[in-house]
Amino acid sequence: MKFKIFACLSILCLLGFTDRTLAVNQQDLEQLKASNSCPRCDLSGADLTQFILERTNLRDANLKGANLSQVNLRSADLTGANLQGATLDGASLYQASLTGADLKAASLQNTDLRFAGFIGSNLEAANFKGAQLLLTNFRAAHYRLTTLPSGAITSEKSYGWALQQPDELEEAEEAEKPKKRRRKKKKKDKKKQNTIIFEQ
Repeated sequence: MKFKIFACLSILCLLGFTDRTLAVNQQDLEQLKASNSCPRCDLSGADLTQFILERTNLRDANLKGANLSQVNLRSADLTGANLQGATLDGASLYQASLTGADLKAASLQNTDLRFAGFIGSNLEAANFKGAQLLLTNFRAAHYRLTTLPSGAITSEKSYGWALQQPDELEEAEEAEKPKKRRRKKKKKDKKKQNTIIFEQ
């Protein structure tokens, strides 16, 4: 009986510990509210939909799984921020800096990305469907299975585009298709040739 009680208490303690580790750091959240600046803060899983974060310093902040839908992030500094799985649908990232940010599996549908910088950022499996682009800088960004503004999905090959105008992401993807077809045909012809030689 005592063993059962001890086991139950242990499980409850572990569950409580897990909840605390996954929860947003309340002290960091209060800092963000008070100063509109929170570099290297832990805001993972936070609901920031009521915040106005224009020109906010969130360098190297942990925003994994955070909800930033419809949030004003104009000219915000998100350099090196962890935005894995974050939701930024309908947000304004006009002139925002996301250099080196990790946006793996993040959702940026219908987001204003005009003049924003994604230099060297990880955009694997990110969703940009309906996003507004104008001179958006994607230099050295990592694209893999990324949903483009048109809804098209990139291949598993990495891309490195810079200063993209609207539709240039789609154009780059379309330009790659004939090359893939030629490589496939060349491989097929070579295989056919090898088969003929073998039969002779």
